[in-house]
Amino acid sequence: MGRYDLTDFEWRVIEPLLPNKPRGVPRVDDRRVLNGIFYILRSGSPWRDVPERYGAATTVYNRFNRWRKAGIWDKLMDAVIKAHDGKVQMIDSSVVRVHQQAAAQKNRLENACIGRSRGGLTTKVHLRVVGNGLPVQIELSGGEANDAPMAELLLNDLPAGAHVLADKGYDADWIRDLIEDQDCTPHIPPRRNRYDGITYSKKRYKQRNLIERCFNKLKQFRHIAMRFDRNPLNYLAMIKLASTRLWLRVYESAA
Repeated sequence: MGRYDLTDFEWRVIEPLLPNKPRGVPRVDDRRVLNGIFYILRSGSPWRDVPERYGAATTVYNRFNRWRKAGIWDKLMDAVIKAHDGKVQMIDSSVVRVHQQAAAQKNRLENACIGRSRGGLTTKVHLRVVGNGLPVQIELSGGEANDAPMAELLLNDLPAGAHVLADKGYDADWIRDLIEDQDCTPHIPPRRNRYDGITYSKKRYKQRNLIERCFNKLKQFRHIAMRFDRNPLNYLAMIKLASTRLWLRVYESAA
């Protein structure tokens, strides 16, 4: 078994969620191709360098792209996060540098979720993470984008009674209202220029380091640590695949 290959446990979870094989058309084994996709995800290698044991590079890439368009990667992630405990929710973002090959379409950077910042061209990954430190929602924006506007996407479907943790970048009245309107409690430290007596649980807020550790885990996948994909939907799919793998590891360790 290759270093990045699926374990038997992971495969048993994933296999029933994959599309049925078309009749009369032989195709490369799904597990073999998936292992090739995870090889690219973890190693950061170009698609053309996928080892032959996983099948032809075009087969591996085309399967990844076709299943992304069919919503398979979304389906996988939705399946593994169903059992999560939503009592604690955290949101944050992290900037990722964009490789020159992903920035080749100079006139379409805005639509590609690519922005300009001090470090050059960047993409910002926005996460909502639950109490075990694993992601349940992922959004993308240009690297220069402010965090607060993305909060509306991340916080529009919270479980009632949840405690929501976020840093000062999300300190805005409308964000607090959005959280409280869903019967949840915000734990957001106020900015220095706040004088209206906002309080939050410092003890609860310490849990926010879990989302920072989540970003660190995701960036161990080299295809995520730097963005190589021109298409933002492909990059987002890769992050969802990495997140699915992190969830499966937790389930396997508890089995």
